[in-house]
Amino acid sequence: MKIGMEIGCQADCEVTVTPDLFAQFEGKVVHPVYSTVSMVHSMEWASRKIILPFLEEEEEGMGASVKVKHIAPAGEGAVVKTTATLVKVEKNLIYTEVEAYSGNRLVGKGEVVQIILPKGEIRSKIEQVQTGGNL
Repeated sequence: MKIGMEIGCQADCEVTVTPDLFAQFEGKVVHPVYSTVSMVHSMEWASRKIILPFLEEEEEGMGASVKVKHIAPAGEGAVVKTTATLVKVEKNLIYTEVEAYSGNRLVGKGEVVQIILPKGEIRSKIEQVQTGGNL
């Protein structure tokens, strides 16, 4: 990791809720509102934006864990802004707190942890899985 990443730095992800972001399973809409899956995607993307400027050429980040609480619905056309805030760096683990708002209403909050690994190690792990091996 390059130096300069500081606790408190933030990054955002903003989406407008469209039908493809609705809560749905097997193509059937369960609720016509912003899905938890879509919210997690936005939380991971905002968190990733924090690490991108600090990755060395031979490094990549991977999601290690996500904790999320979906608090309120956001309907079609709503703009949801997700903000990730860096709260801790522990060796190669990057911790962010995330909040998603639609206007002034809190839609969700949680934590995203990313792990920074050498690209070669990641490729090796993927190859093991693709050939039926265990990690």
